[in-house]
Amino acid sequence: MGALTENHRCPRGPFHRLIDALSTVAVGAFIGIAVLYTVFNEQPVPALVLAAAALGAVLTSAVRQAVSGR
Repeated sequence: MGALTENHRCPRGPFHRLIDALSTVAVGAFIGIAVLYTVFNEQPVPALVLAAAALGAVLTSAVRQAVSGR
């Protein structure tokens, strides 16, 4: 085993990766629901709220993967 180089990064553990993924999905769901409530002034149907949260979560996860290069 050689010396560590300047570009060395220790691998992150499974707990850190899980927290990253869950926080990304939560932020995306919040953004999706916030956009839904700004578009509709009245109370939307619960299924529409769930769909907006899921779409926001998927889009946020896709953007995170595209930006990080994974």
